[in-house]
Amino acid sequence: MRSGNWVVKRRLALLIVALSLVLIGGVTKNRAPAPNIPSVKLAKLASFVKPVDIAARANDSGIYVAQQSGQVVRYGANGKTTVTLDLSSLTKADGERGLLGLVFHPNGKSLFVNYTDVNGITVVARYAMKQDGTAQSSSRVVLFTLKQPYANHNGGGLAFGPNGRLFVGTGDGGDSGDPQRDALDPNSRLGKMLSLNANATSQAGNDLVIWSRGLRNPWRFEFDSQGNLWIADVGQNKWEEVNLARASAGTGKEKSFGWSAFEANSRFNTDQPAAGHLFPVHTYKHGDLGCSISGGTRIRDTSLISLKGWYVYGDYCSGRLTAIWVEGNKTTRTVLLAKNVGSITAVRTVYGGAAYVLTLQGKIYRIIN
Repeated sequence: MRSGNWVVKRRLALLIVALSLVLIGGVTKNRAPAPNIPSVKLAKLASFVKPVDIAARANDSGIYVAQQSGQVVRYGANGKTTVTLDLSSLTKADGERGLLGLVFHPNGKSLFVNYTDVNGITVVARYAMKQDGTAQSSSRVVLFTLKQPYANHNGGGLAFGPNGRLFVGTGDGGDSGDPQRDALDPNSRLGKMLSLNANATSQAGNDLVIWSRGLRNPWRFEFDSQGNLWIADVGQNKWEEVNLARASAGTGKEKSFGWSAFEANSRFNTDQPAAGHLFPVHTYKHGDLGCSISGGTRIRDTSLISLKGWYVYGDYCSGRLTAIWVEGNKTTRTVLLAKNVGSITAVRTVYGGAAYVLTLQGKIYRIIN
């Protein structure tokens, strides 16, 4: 028969162990507390003709919209629209071709555009901005050109990233299934994330760097406020995906995102190397959810408290606007924000933090509480 003191000591020891397990479990469980479910509205800003991208610039109250036919249009605080730059003689809206992207230098003094010319060649050019909100046509400098083997998968996105460099997203060249196996080819500029010197005086003098590879059609991408690279890569036959390369791990430099060895998490071209790439943090299968991810943004608008830190993307086919919460390398929560929005062409955060949704039908919405 054991003494009373032994029983007390044993119970105390068990209690300490139990408390330790609770504390350990609690720390693990609460390491990244789940956010509240967001609820937002879409407030219509204005209507345009086939808007595909949107931007704002420092010290300017206007919003700038890229129309696929070739015009960059400024929408003023008074609701008045003016043409900032007209490239309609240099490009044509045709399928996945036309004026595809724009971005301003962080100081607001230069405008950069990404378009396909009348021969289908990708062109990235820089224009100086005037005080009246128009671009100075005579200041044009071509920074990058890329011959496209097919009419689709031209990419189109532009963003400023690490070291103040200008980043360009290129598709795999088009057709279907990466027929030329360009996406993973280190000698090809197709299917890549490219880094350019935004201040170069010519294409020949630009020290272009292949930053990342293994992309199918990164129509829209961005660097969030923490420097993480988010890429919405349009899928092939079955899957759409969101890729994330964290700043703490090099922001995707010299990394592969897997296409065309993989479509999302599924093996695709078996003649392509299967090892050593970053898997997507989010995927969805073609069907009711959609069939073409049209980009997204990690929300940093200080007025959107319920969406802070969420990544919001749209789908061109379904018109659904979705928010995902990512922890580590996986999505832990998915919330449908809106449906039947239209043929969504972009979901973008502009200078100053406001987030917008664009549709091919011409409507532009701001995401609000």
